[in-house]
Amino acid sequence: MAAVEGAGRGRGVRGAGEWARHWRYAELPGLDLLRAHYVRHTFPRHAHDGYVIAAVTGGIEEIGLPGSVVRAGPGSVVLINPEVPHSARAGVPEGWAYATLYPSRELIAQVAAETGAPRGTPGFTADMVMDPRAARMITEVHRAAEEGNPLAADTLLRGVVARMLQRHAGPLPARTFAAGGVCDAERARDLLERRMTDPPSLDQLAASLGTSPFALLRAFRERYGMPPHTWLTDARVRRARLLLEAGTPPAEAAVAVGFTDQPHLNRHFTRIVGVPPGAYRRGRTGAS
Repeated sequence: MAAVEGAGRGRGVRGAGEWARHWRYAELPGLDLLRAHYVRHTFPRHAHDGYVIAAVTGGIEEIGLPGSVVRAGPGSVVLINPEVPHSARAGVPEGWAYATLYPSRELIAQVAAETGAPRGTPGFTADMVMDPRAARMITEVHRAAEEGNPLAADTLLRGVVARMLQRHAGPLPARTFAAGGVCDAERARDLLERRMTDPPSLDQLAASLGTSPFALLRAFRERYGMPPHTWLTDARVRRARLLLEAGTPPAEAAVAVGFTDQPHLNRHFTRIVGVPPGAYRRGRTGAS
């Protein structure tokens, strides 16, 4: 795959007709925006702190979710709750184009409260819905933000979030796990977060928790939907995003989160986020 190059503020462009822009509009706090066309790019299994509301505008996106694979085409809206592990890839040779909203938990909770949603943390009850009107509203949020029209962008954003919550939401689903296994998995996660730049091996990690490697691997997969090494890469990228948003140069962010060097950060960051670190940083700070 051709390397991604920056082209304009916050934009990453690939070969084979691929392009992407991942950015933040200052007038819409609590929201990230991604508009892209991917052909060969694949997103590995990862999760988000907040929600995903994506309108597919061309081609087919194939989303791998726990226990299912969803194929989304034009007019459909993909809905993913926080911390749900998922992957994505093209479902047809020409790839897919989409406009995505990444609202924070706080933004969703605010809209839910204003629209009289039931108490509790709201969660989507559908993975994908066919709703051409909502899909158009999502693309119009992007257009209004790109045109610098905060009134239209905010109105459309709240309108489409309210529509999705009213039609496809309920209390955030609670998952149940075996008590012993979930405890080991959560302790392992905490240890990996503390030792992000110097993580132990699976054997060392299991020994420190008083369990076996295979038992820990099984418990971790059940709790987080991915093995520890995949979760650690995702966690490193999440932390790198925070550093980049604060203005940290990519080379410094790479070392701070435990990647060997900037090329390693570039590779993993681009696979998970969809744009390279430099383009991501420009989309938030305006840095060159």
